[in-house]
Order: sequence, then C-alpha cells, then structure tokens
Amino acid sequence: MTTKFERDSAVRPLGDGRYQGTISPDWRIVRGANGGHLAAMLLRAMSATVDDPERSPVTYTAHFARVPKETTVTLETTIERTGRTMSTVTGRMMQDGKVQIAGIAAYTTPRAGRDFSDISMPEVPRPDELEQSADRPDFPFGHHFDFRPVALTGEAAEVMLWIRPREPQPLDHFVVTQLADAFAPAVFVKLGAGGGGAGVPTIEMTYHFREPLPLAGARDDGFYLAVYRTLTSRGGFIEEDGWLWSADGTLVAQSRQLALLS
Repeated sequence: MTTKFERDSAVRPLGDGRYQGTISPDWRIVRGANGGHLAAMLLRAMSATVDDPERSPVTYTAHFARVPKETTVTLETTIERTGRTMSTVTGRMMQDGKVQIAGIAAYTTPRAGRDFSDISMPEVPRPDELEQSADRPDFPFGHHFDFRPVALTGEAAEVMLWIRPREPQPLDHFVVTQLADAFAPAVFVKLGAGGGGAGVPTIEMTYHFREPLPLAGARDDGFYLAVYRTLTSRGGFIEEDGWLWSADGTLVAQSRQLALLS
C-alpha cells in the first residue's frame, strides 16, 4: 500500500522524458505547496528518466521560479550526459507554459573512497522524551509529520527537532528531499513566533545525499534528527544549512538553501 506522500508526489509518464503530476492542496504552507514536496515530485521524474537501480542521486539542486497552482503540472526531463559511473540530469516543472521549478542532479553508481567525518550528531533528548508539536488548522502541510522540537537556549538562529512522516515508510531520496524542507525556517528564532509576519520563500535549495538509501536496517516508523542553522542575513537574503541524522548518529543528508527574507 502506498502512502499519501507517495501518491501525491507521484508522476505519470507521458513519453519522451515528460511526466504529469498533480499538486494537492494538502501540502500547502502559506502561498502554495511546500517547496520540498515540489522538489521531491521533480526528483521522481528525473529518477524515472535515469531508470537505473544502480544509479542514485548524490546531489540535487532545485531553483524555485514560481509558485505553481494546485492543479496538474508537466515535468520535462533530460539526461545531459551519462558516463561509466555518473549521469547528469536536468528537469523542469511546467505549468501554463511557464517554468515553475528547474532542477539538476548527479546520479552515481556505488563508489568507494577514504571515509572520515568531523561532524557528529548533537546530544539531545530522545523523541519519546519530547512533546509532539500541535497541529495547526491553517497549516495542512504539517499534519503529515510528527515534529518533536528540542528546546534550545540562546539567540542563535538554530532549530533542532526529531521528525518522521506519520505514515511509516522507508526513507528514500524522495522522503529525504521532503524532510529536509519540512519545518519552520531557523531565522524565525530571531524574528519571533511565526516569523513576525515575514515570508521566507526559497530561491534555491541543494541536497547532498550522504548514505545509500533506503538505510539498511532502518525502521519505517523511525525518527530522524534535523538541525537547521542560519548565520547570515544580508540584503534581503538568508542562507539555511541543514543536517539530517538517523537515530544511531548516521549523517543521512545535508542541505543548503538561499531564501528571501521579506
């Protein structure tokens, strides 16, 4: 049985690298569907075009040009180059003849190299020690997730929370794309509850997938620790860095986005 996320981010092949999707109002945030949800839909189309179980996305960048209407979209994909171990793929989400989102991704076969990591998962209370965030009737997007924020002290623009989809499912590249853009911006810590009325629309977001997915031995209902941090606001733009860890401390993915602060 498929989950609602899988159904609502699904794409239907039209031929020649083109697909059709439908944007559901159930993933709305403020002006329209959440960017992570739209990015996941476009990545599905690009992955379907690669159509190689040995090649997985290692990096993916999405530029958000417009806010699409909650109706059908066309997704156009192109394999720009395929080599022995890597493929470069581009994609565009189209509506009414206009680009809504443009994406580019690199897909790779399994590779080996010297491994090291100078970053580790923060020590925080476990999910069962934290309260679940209450649902908001004006925020249907949030009803799909179990959010368990970690209380932080200080004024830094940083948030930490345990997160999981409410419908259990394996953590694949599409779920990671969604989870990495599923919570309120870290800059809201400085702006106050709800951002003080400010809007923070994403201009560009990049994902780096650091582990083979789905994770071996991971539970479909498992929590993941997300950390988001903003260090600079300048000229009406902010950056936000993100990290997503599994409960055993494995760094699953990193993200970075540039957003408007309006």
